[in-house]
This record gives sequence, C-alpha cells and structure tokens, in this order.
Amino acid sequence: MYFDVASTAPLHPVARQALTAALDEGWADPARLYRSGRQARMLLDAARETVAEVLGARADEISFTASGTQAVQLGVLGALAGNRRRGGHLVHSAVEHSSVLHVAERHEGSGGTVSVVPVDRAGRVSADGFAGLLREDTALAALQSANHEVGTVQPVEEVAALCREAGVPLLVDAAQSAGRVDLPAGWSLLAASAHKWGGPPGVGVLAVRKGVRYASPLPADEREGGRVPGFVNVPAIVAAAASLRAVRAEAERENARLHALVERIRARVPRLVPEVEVVGDPVRRLPHIVTFSCLYVDGEVLLTELDRAGFAVSSGSSCTSSTLTPSHVLAAMGVLTEGNVRVSLPYGTAEADVERFLTVLPELVAGVRAPLGLDLPAPEVVGTPPRAEGRAGAESEGARERPTEEGARERGVSAPGTRRARPEASGRVTVIDALGKRCPLPVIELAKRIGEVPVGGTVAVLADDEAARLDIPAWCDMRGQEYTGEAPAADFGGDRGSAYLVRRTT
Repeated sequence: MYFDVASTAPLHPVARQALTAALDEGWADPARLYRSGRQARMLLDAARETVAEVLGARADEISFTASGTQAVQLGVLGALAGNRRRGGHLVHSAVEHSSVLHVAERHEGSGGTVSVVPVDRAGRVSADGFAGLLREDTALAALQSANHEVGTVQPVEEVAALCREAGVPLLVDAAQSAGRVDLPAGWSLLAASAHKWGGPPGVGVLAVRKGVRYASPLPADEREGGRVPGFVNVPAIVAAAASLRAVRAEAERENARLHALVERIRARVPRLVPEVEVVGDPVRRLPHIVTFSCLYVDGEVLLTELDRAGFAVSSGSSCTSSTLTPSHVLAAMGVLTEGNVRVSLPYGTAEADVERFLTVLPELVAGVRAPLGLDLPAPEVVGTPPRAEGRAGAESEGARERPTEEGARERGVSAPGTRRARPEASGRVTVIDALGKRCPLPVIELAKRIGEVPVGGTVAVLADDEAARLDIPAWCDMRGQEYTGEAPAADFGGDRGSAYLVRRTT
C-alpha cells in the first residue's frame, strides 16, 4: 500500500495515455515553423491553457519549469530581482519547503535580509503576525498554501490581502494543493509540481501575474516568457496538463472519502498506540495527509518495519535524515520530532487498506519499543477521547509556551540559548549522561530514570543531539512533567552539549 503521495503520486492513467500520444505527436521543437514544430506548439499551447484554467491564471502568465523546486527558486529570485529598487527584504513562514529556505539563505548571504514568521503548535501562521513583519523595504513575501509535512492549510487569502495593502507581492507554493483543492486567491506568483498530482516528474509550473515585477535571475532566453531557459519537454507537459484536469475532476468525490479515512486514522491511532502525538491542524488541513509522532521510537526503524509489512510512508524524524537534523517543520511547531510518521493517501485508497494499517501499526510500534523495557500505559479503550489528538487540537491556536530568560532565572536555570553561572549542587538534581546518543535515546533514558526522582526534584539530561532540544520539552508536555529550561552541560559535568532540565511534577 503506497501511502506517500505527498512525496510523489503514482502516474495517473490519463497522464500515461497523454504522454504516449504526445511522444509521437509532440516531439519536435515548438519554436519551429514546419509542420511537426507547429503541431508541438499546438500541444504546448493547449497544455498551457489547461493548466492556467485549473490554477486560475491566464495562459501567458504560465511558464513550465523542470521541477516544482525550480519553480519556487526562480519565483523567489526573480521577484526579489524585479523588486530590488524597493529593497532586499524577504519574509517567509518558518514551515516553508526547503526550496524557499535555501533561496532565503543564499539571499541573506549575498546581503539581503530575511524575516521568518513563526507558526503555532498546529503549524499555522497568524495573518496579523505575518503582516507585522512586512516593511517598507520588503521585496517579497512567501507562504505555502498548505504544509507538505503535516497538511495544515495556511490563511493565504488573509495574508495576501494584507500584502496587497502593503504593496508587497506574495509567492504561494501550491505544490501540495494544486489539483486537490481550490487554490486561494490573491497570490502574485505561484509554484506547483506535476508529480504531486499524478503527472510525470520533471515538470513544474511557475505563474507570474501580469503587472508583477519580475526579472529572470538566469541569462536571457526566448522560451517560456523569458523566465525559464532551455528546451521544454512537450510530451511531459501535455501529460501533466491532462492529469491535472483529470484529478481536479475527481477531487470533490475523492476528497470527501479520503477526509473520512484520514479522520479515522487521526482518531484511532492515539487510542491504539500509547504515547502518540497527532500533529497538524485537526480542522484546517488537506484531506489526505495525517502525521503523528511516537515516543521512544526510532523513525527509521519504524518506517522499515512498516515497509516490511507492505506500507510505504514517510517521516520528518531526524533519525531518517542523512543529516541527523530534526524536521524544521516539526521543530517550528514545537512538537515531538522522534518516531514521526506521515501518511498521505492517494486517490482510490480502499477502506480495507486503512484498516489493515491500523491493525498492523500498534504491533509494529510495540515491537520496536519492546527491548526498551519501558512501563507504558495501555492503549485507550475505543470510544474514549484520544489524548494526543485532543491535546493538539486544544493547543492549535497558539504555540506551546517556552521558558523565557526571566522566568528561567526565577527557577534557577537557563532559557534556551542563554548562559548562566553554575547552579548550586543539590541532591535534588539527577544527572543523565546521554552525550553521544542520538534520537530517541536521550528521551528514552529520561523516561527510564524519571521514576527515581522525587516529586519536585530535577533531572538534568546531558545531550549533544539537536533533536533533544525539541523532543525533551515535547516529552514533558505529553507526560505531564515540567520542562524548566536549558543550561550548559559543563554545569553538570559534561564536556560538550547542553543540559535539559526537567522537574518531576507527577
């Protein structure tokens, strides 16, 4: 069962048929005047009209790129270059796709300035918070239509209206939404990716509204409105357009069905699997994506076990990344990053496949956790409110409160990123040395030892894994303990890393 369409969707049957036909009829250079060239041009123009109609744009506003990532990068760079007289300030949300983050990093490195809009615990920006970072020198704002990891839908139309008042163009990354749901209005530039909706890989879409200042960051080329150089892949573009039209026609029926299946997963996983946090907005979300994180589970091990059981899913856990850095999306939300599973259902997913997933998952998670020797609560009885989902929903309107420097000083510890003098040695502080251990081992060690600490006592977890900075506070939130801050590991005998301080309250 393939449950990872948020990464890439299987080739739609309509796309396959269109691609085969266009390989025979649209192989020539559409810029040439001979018959085969004119035929290719007619196919390309028809595809452009189709894509423009579905995305709510004019045909001459559409350019085809080599990927969705390239569309985003050209869109951001081109808009910044076109508005350079206004200034060099870029605003984007903290949960944008890495294509935006990489361009922002380059922009900042070349002398530009960047402001990052935080999100709440559901992964959603505040429109007012976004507008509050717009300045006189803001050249561009970027906001995704919906998040690629947790499915949360962003308030694009509200942000777009505020950007319009400020005279700032807004780029919308619609990779996860295009073809599935109605796209929000008000955007100035829009990027999409064909393989997300069942088209062939290697086709992206960049739409630039008439009147938006845009200067290509690449050398001039006469193709694709001067925005994208090089020979276009006409057969793939034709297939992308055909599949976009097809999935949009299927969307209303399939979205309602997939929404019900995802709702079933959201409700039942926390009841079937102890210590799970369902993340993302429970209401304002895409119909086919659900993400949850399992305490004390190595994400790579869990995904491997699910693969062996016949399920292809994805993860934002640092354990599954070659860089061993936590997902920037989950980190920005302040939720658990370890043991993360993203399920994204394709059109046509059968109810029986979801039921089998719900049957297999608890056994696999229990098997991964078994060697740890942890005393975990039993799964909840069906019919009782799922704790993790209720918690996520209750906190969806605001990010979890983090220790401030002032508050931390009152408790005798340091807030994250601050330094302080060594605290007084006390028998009430239990030190757990997890230096050199990767996720989720620091949290597992904390769970094993917390019972040795008297209520009111403090545990200092020494760790040099970046995920600990995120997952220990998330563990405290899930287990009803108090995270009191961060201090240098040297204050507790460590030679590197940080000490994450937890007060036992229950």
